[in-house]
Amino acid sequence: MRNLDRILPPVAPALRQIMWRVKEDRRATFEALPPAVGRVVFLGDSITEGGMWEEWFPELRTANRGVGGDAVRDVLGRLHSAIHEPAAVSLMVGTNDLHGLGRSSNVVDVAAQTRELVGLIQQKAPSAPLLINSVLPRSPHFAERIRALNDRYRTVADQAQATYVDLWPTMAQSDGSLRRAFTRDGIHLNAAGYQAWVDVLRPALHGSIGSAIRS
Repeated sequence: MRNLDRILPPVAPALRQIMWRVKEDRRATFEALPPAVGRVVFLGDSITEGGMWEEWFPELRTANRGVGGDAVRDVLGRLHSAIHEPAAVSLMVGTNDLHGLGRSSNVVDVAAQTRELVGLIQQKAPSAPLLINSVLPRSPHFAERIRALNDRYRTVADQAQATYVDLWPTMAQSDGSLRRAFTRDGIHLNAAGYQAWVDVLRPALHGSIGSAIRS
């Protein structure tokens, strides 16, 4: 199926139930693992989970803490197993909230939850650089809301003195959808999509880590 956005919102309640067991298994694995200290933590939902971060960033020690289907409130609930003296944190979250997997699909509320999440990350890792990635484009149907959410994410990043990673110019087509070359279903990334994300993220990540070392 080319684009999931036609079916996801109406089936969101059933999807939460279906995904619960898989999500719990992955979270339990994180609980059982030794703390990932001194790593760049990639934190988020299935888009983060699908990234082969050790291969994309061979020069860094990384930890993948993405869980498919997670909304902002889900990530809030598992920070204790994700953040352990990280070298940096790359956060991408919020797209699942927009189609109904979170507490609310309202942009203002999703941004408020993310502001809370950012505050808790910085409490747990006050010296670690935090990079807030913009929510990726999806279909034109979601474009206006994603732009509005990303505007708020930029403000959250500024207020928290975090780095805002703006992926929209690289990833979006003129109609606000995710570039066809970067996806098969309109939401998740293929190899070319991850390469495009990494090309934007790498200089921001290295710049943030370098600043932290110099300080």
